[in-house]
Amino acid sequence: MRKAVGQLGGHQQAAEPASVLDSGPRRPEPVVDVGSGVDSGAHHPEQLAEEQVSAAVSSLSMLAEPTRLRLLWALRDGELGVTELAERAGCRPTAASQHLSKLRLAGLVDQRAQGRARLYRLKGGHLHRLLDEALAHADHLAHDLPHHD
Repeated sequence: MRKAVGQLGGHQQAAEPASVLDSGPRRPEPVVDVGSGVDSGAHHPEQLAEEQVSAAVSSLSMLAEPTRLRLLWALRDGELGVTELAERAGCRPTAASQHLSKLRLAGLVDQRAQGRARLYRLKGGHLHRLLDEALAHADHLAHDLPHHD
């Protein structure tokens, strides 16, 4: 059984179980890229770390609400304010603001002040790619398109 022990530069490191770690010199730990979509030549871990699973479930659950998904989709092209986001998501600004607060607390969006306005943007390229892939997959399902690699 392998256990993930931390992240460095967006890469997950894997380590042997404690019994192997305590038995002498360690062999080099493989670096596993779990989100770039690029084959780095590293091996995927045999088991996901509990922290990784928890973080993924938390992030994906934020995408499982239609208004939040629309808000995130609108942010793919750059920063927007609450009023514009609400318009694009088809909701009231107060509802958009509440959803954006949850997305910010979940670490999916960043916020900055510009005068009295608050501008939001996606936090990182992983989320941008995740949205693209999730909605491309949904398009295939909705329109009965063939799946591809």
